[in-house]
Formats: sequence, structure tokens, C-alpha cells
Amino acid sequence: MGLKKINLVAADMGYGHQRAAYPLLDLSGGEVITINDYPGIADWEKKYWIDSLRSYEKISRLNKIPVFGSAVFAVMDAFQKIHDFYPFRDLSRPTVQQEYFFKFIKKGLGKALIEKLNKNKLPFVTTFFVAAYIAEYYNYQGDIYCIICDTDASRAWAPLHPALSKTKFLVPSEKVRLRFLMYGVKPENIIVSGFHLPKENVGLHQEIAKQDLGARISRLDPSGKYLTTYKPLISALKFKKNTSKRPLTLMFAVGGAGAQKEIGALILKKLAAGIKAKKINLNLIAGNRLEIKNYFQEHIKINQLKEGNGVKVIFAPDKLKYFKMFNLALRETDVLWTKPSELSFYAALGLPIIMSTPVGSQEDFNREWLLNIGAGIDSPEAEFVDEWLPDLLASGRLARAAVDGFLNANNLGAYAIEKILLKKK
Repeated sequence: MGLKKINLVAADMGYGHQRAAYPLLDLSGGEVITINDYPGIADWEKKYWIDSLRSYEKISRLNKIPVFGSAVFAVMDAFQKIHDFYPFRDLSRPTVQQEYFFKFIKKGLGKALIEKLNKNKLPFVTTFFVAAYIAEYYNYQGDIYCIICDTDASRAWAPLHPALSKTKFLVPSEKVRLRFLMYGVKPENIIVSGFHLPKENVGLHQEIAKQDLGARISRLDPSGKYLTTYKPLISALKFKKNTSKRPLTLMFAVGGAGAQKEIGALILKKLAAGIKAKKINLNLIAGNRLEIKNYFQEHIKINQLKEGNGVKVIFAPDKLKYFKMFNLALRETDVLWTKPSELSFYAALGLPIIMSTPVGSQEDFNREWLLNIGAGIDSPEAEFVDEWLPDLLASGRLARAAVDGFLNANNLGAYAIEKILLKKK
């Protein structure tokens, strides 16, 4: 992985924060420092984070329960709500959520970690806003950078007192830059970097992403409807002609809390005949959750299928190993079906996103962004996927979503961020 040039800090909460850190591993010597489970963490500190995560996952699951569960989730979601973008206004007032975190930071949350990292004073680069709070509160001596992991961000991502803060924010788009101006962050502390995606899926000059999209597009447009209508555009993009004969591959990814795994089982059931006939492949993403892996494997047996023969379960106990496997599987994926989570960014690779129901305010904004750039499609009922998926393919709609995502979302963020952190021109 090379020399350590930055202190890369994330949080072990679901997948979002660590997945966002993964593309910068080559700058951190292969190390991701976990703010809620670092070596030497105090027992009370570890307990605080464990209790917080358990509460979040419990409430996320409660959201499935009508009335009561939905009401409890709505209360939690209100604390992390992203306000409507217009009109442009002052949103710099601190939130209850921020005051809650600072209550524990003042008690020493993360203090020992900052004292340890201050010995090397490398740039402190985090994908979790609370880690940025902690670094600044305990006077981290090096530069502090916070990378925004979604297509928009709540007030919690900005400092408690923005005008006094030295933290620099690496944001994915101009819209998010304007959002942080509303939060009171100084203009010189906001840098538009684009979407930071794994380098092994992009390439310095987009050569990998272009190669994969070129191979993908003919499978997404079997009737040739899109390719015929947009022939000049496709020619200008100079995609290599697809020579692969593998069938269309659909990937279904569940969230870090294991939400919506039942949809994956239903997709498997409805596509089982097509998988057996070698007309479609299915990748089921279990992440690092053993119980999700077991759940999917049980349903593979129920549907009289064999793992590795048209259907795969992507799983690794270690998250960084899982991300590597996931990124490799993406290169042989044609359609990504997921909640509009942090995976929304992956539309920039030229992957059409079929969106399950959003969970929470953040995912509502990610969904809106995907629809606006043309890369996302709200999923019809999974019960009828064997009927509507062929229709989407025949219409060329999935091919259009793939190209729109590639064109309308900057996928070179990891390279831009590297230049910023290492102060290269």
C-alpha cells in the first residue's frame, strides 16, 4: 500500500463511512482508523458507540412496523433531517443532534485518539462528521478534512461554530458547496472534489469505467433502441465493442443493518427460472453480515439453484475485504438494485440504479439526485421483476440510465482528493 501519508478515519456504522474511506487506502498505508473501535479506546467510549449503533439499527428495523414503528423512526430521522434546498438562507444554527454529540466529546470522547495521532500530524481525513468535531475540539495539529459521503448533507456535517472552524470539507458537487455556505462554513474551507469512487473501478483517465460501460451497454439495450437513437453520443464516447457473451447480471445489495433482505429473496425466487436457463445472473450482496449470507444461501437452496452457477453471494467477515470483492463484482454487473444509500454515487461508473424504498431523509435526497441526473429508476414491485425487467431492457431505459450516470456525475473524486491532500498541482 505504500507509505502512510494521511490519517484516514471512519466509523464502523453500517457501510457508508468505511466504504467512502476505501478509495483512499493507498494514501493511508492500507489503514482505516475506526473512531468507535480504535486500539486503546476506553471501555465507556466503546460502550457509548455500541449503544448508539444498536439503537439506530433497532429503530431502522422498527420502521417496518406500521404506525408505532414508523412514528419512532420518524422522530429519529427528524434529528438528521436535510432541509429543502430553496430558498437560499442561513442554516448555521446548531442542531440538537450536534449538541448531543458535543456533550460526550466534552467528556473525552475520542480525546485519546487525537493525542496519539498528534504525534505524526499527518492530514486528518475523515468520512464521519463526529470525528471531525473531535479532531478540532482536541486541537489536532495537522490539517483536518471531512469528506461528504452522500449527494447532500444535513447540518450535522458542518461544524458547531462554522465561522471559527479550520476543518476543510471535500464535497461532491456545486450544490453541496452551496449547502455548506448555508450552514455558515467559510467559502475557502469548501472544496468541490467530485464523487470519490474506487480507483480500480474508474482509472486515472476513466479508462476502466469506460471499458466496463462499453461492455455493459449492449446487454442493457438488447433491442438496440438506445444505441440507434443516440449513436452519435455513443460514438463520441469511444466505448470499446462488447465481446463478452455472458448474460445480463443484476446485483442486489442490502443495507448495513440488513434491511430489505426479503426483497433479495423475492428477486431470487422470481428470476430462478431465468437463472437456470442461463438468461440472467444474480449477485446477492451480504456484506460482512453472516446471517444475511446464510439467509441468501438458504433461499438459493429453496429455489433449487446452486451457488456459483448463475447466482453468487458476496460476503467477507472483514469489511475492507468485502469492499474489494464488491468492487470486483461491480465490474461484471450490469444493473445495481439497492436503497439510495451511499451506493448512489456508483451510478457515476455507468451503472443504472434500481432504487428500493428510501430509509430516512438522507436517502430521500439521494433518490431525488439519482432521478434528476437520469441514473435512477424507482423499483416497481419486486413480485413482478420477471415481467418489468425485460420491458426496461427492451425500451433502452436501463442503457440510458447507465450513460446518464456516467456523464452527469463526476467519478474522478478519488484522484482529485489525492491531489488536494498531497497539495499537488
